Amino acid sequence: MKIADNQQNDHPFVKSPHKTLLSMSLPVLLSLVAEPITGLVDTAFVARLGAESLAALGAGTVALSSIFWAFNFLGIGTQTEVAQAYGRKEIKRTAEIGGLAIALSAAIGALMILGGLPLVSYISSLMGAESAVHDLASQYIQVRLFGAPAVLVTLAVFGILRGLQDMRTPLWVAVSINLLNIILDPLLIFGYGPFPRLGIFGAGLASVFSQWLGAVWATTVVLRRLGMPKRFQMRDILKLFQIGRDLFIRTGLLTAFFIFSTRAATRSGADAGAAHQAIRQVWVFTALFLDAYAITGQSLIGFFMGPGRLEQARRIARLVCGWSAATGAVLSAAMWLGQDLVVRLLLPPSAIPIFFSAWWLAVITQPINALAFATDGIHWGTGDFGFLRNIMISATAFGGIAIYLLDETAPGALTWIWYITAAWITIRAVFGVVRIWPGIGHTPLKERNEV
Repeated sequence: MKIADNQQNDHPFVKSPHKTLLSMSLPVLLSLVAEPITGLVDTAFVARLGAESLAALGAGTVALSSIFWAFNFLGIGTQTEVAQAYGRKEIKRTAEIGGLAIALSAAIGALMILGGLPLVSYISSLMGAESAVHDLASQYIQVRLFGAPAVLVTLAVFGILRGLQDMRTPLWVAVSINLLNIILDPLLIFGYGPFPRLGIFGAGLASVFSQWLGAVWATTVVLRRLGMPKRFQMRDILKLFQIGRDLFIRTGLLTAFFIFSTRAATRSGADAGAAHQAIRQVWVFTALFLDAYAITGQSLIGFFMGPGRLEQARRIARLVCGWSAATGAVLSAAMWLGQDLVVRLLLPPSAIPIFFSAWWLAVITQPINALAFATDGIHWGTGDFGFLRNIMISATAFGGIAIYLLDETAPGALTWIWYITAAWITIRAVFGVVRIWPGIGHTPLKERNEV
């Protein structure tokens, strides 16, 4: 059995490093952008149903996204393990890891349905939904839960494909399923021809149908390339769950920091909350550009770390950090040039006086943020998940304590929230970089005789 009939003796990165990095990153970026665009379209359609439906959509989407995000190890961990096995040309092991990730994703997704359905009403209440909004949010969450296996399988399969250095198939799948979702939205939400008017339930049904189609499509591609594994090894199961533990802690703390900072901004007043939300929306969008380098760097480094080609892995680390920092500088310039547009589109007039000082902190820290993302991807590729967990524990402990001590009623509180956010990012970036250069601790990027 072969992974690919046209597999080269060496990776194209060796001869064309910059071209390979950029050509692999672009499809990743486009696949990442597809989902937020669909989210905006969903919001636009559901908004026509009224404020209650829109509020229910917001509550349901945030709840489900948080739950699914907790299992991102199925994609990240699988991508690293597959990339390293693929780099060693261990075809059988690559198939076993891929098959295991798909099976685990499907099983966890099924358990989420069984465990989640009785808790739908509680989840809606936890998100602050009441009365009609509670009922609508419950409808949406209930139907979306049936897409849980598809969402998690797609996460795993995208990790497998990216580990195999294939960034284009996830792009086509992501664009196709999001396009199908957009087509189905008006048909199922408002009802046309043979389609009944289902309201917000229809929005959830459109997502579930699209997600299952994408999961089946992507899984079929993987099984055709790798074949069906004959068995799973306990060591691989334990390894994925160990990675899952580290990433679960890291992701939870990252989410907690954003919750703390948003809560503090909201408690500072309506204007501070509105300004913070506007900055955060732009921040999340720019993160997609940085995440594309991180995901690509993870795959490339994993490929070379597998057979122990550390010099190539360090070369990738230099390029990923360089291109990420340069892109961060470009994003800073774009944010500076586009600040008036942000004010007009996202900000109420009353929030303008307190907006700019916090906004400038977000602008000037983009290159540092870029290095935080870049080093995350690099350390994912080396399998250094425990180190990333420890960085996040340290950064969030500092950030959480600083926000707790902050006087939210003081003038300039929003600016201080973004000072703390900048420090939180800087801690992650600095430790991420020094783990590579000069290489603190037992870093996988050092030769054993160098440690």
